[in-house]
Amino acid sequence: MINKYVGKIRTIFSWGIAEEVVNPNIEHSLRALKALRKGEQGTIDRPPRQNVSDHVVERTLPFLSPTVSAMVQLQRMAGMRPSEIFRMRVGDIDRSRGNGLWYYMPGSYKTERYVGAIEFPLGEAEQTLIAPCLEGKKPSESVFSPRSAVLERRDRERAERKSKRTPSQAERDRQRAKNPADRMGNFYDKSSYWRAVQHGIKKGNQHLSDDEKIPRWSPYQLRHTAATETSRTVGKDKAKALLAHRSMRTTEIYDHSDLGIREELARNRRNPFAKEKDDAAK
Repeated sequence: MINKYVGKIRTIFSWGIAEEVVNPNIEHSLRALKALRKGEQGTIDRPPRQNVSDHVVERTLPFLSPTVSAMVQLQRMAGMRPSEIFRMRVGDIDRSRGNGLWYYMPGSYKTERYVGAIEFPLGEAEQTLIAPCLEGKKPSESVFSPRSAVLERRDRERAERKSKRTPSQAERDRQRAKNPADRMGNFYDKSSYWRAVQHGIKKGNQHLSDDEKIPRWSPYQLRHTAATETSRTVGKDKAKALLAHRSMRTTEIYDHSDLGIREELARNRRNPFAKEKDDAAK
């Protein structure tokens, strides 16, 4: 994180030099500043982000709103970044090509300057998830709206309520009806998307024993899972294409399939010298 912010500071000073408001020598000094190394004294290294198993995600889905559930499933299948999911607009999806596929074209893309404009083809499975979220919306509106998710959650809570609704609850519903957009944005962001997933996990764990609880996971892990599964089933080159990476080296950060291969080899490994020792003992 520190190295990342230092890079941003360098970018600011580079802009200042281009605008002729900063002494170029300052940027040269910043460029000479060495990045912090792993294990540097006084710093903390977070563990590398890992996969989340499909089984864990599947256990979480029933406790998410239909909108957030669709976001999670789409991200897992397409291997997108969370930002490419929650920034998706209705107008970004091209449904006119007549080849059975839809194409999602993000307005901006993290590696666009390296790999060019990106299109995400969406097959029947993805279309089934997205279609209900497109109905009645303008091209500029979000596909996955927090407003829809909150209303879905409230409807489900009403359906699950066993006790009679109190007057105070009825009054809150009336106030919400007057201003349905209150405290609800048009788009998710990385924090609200993360919180929606954590809320589902917390709700699912309320009545589970400690050994059955759903472990915490983040939407960022879904991209790792998609990369690993694609690499394992159809190869690393196709995983690189799925993630739209510039280099295989970047893809390898997301691909954890090598560990699975090593685990399989370990389970099936046999000592080539064991027979010789047995024969010698006889």
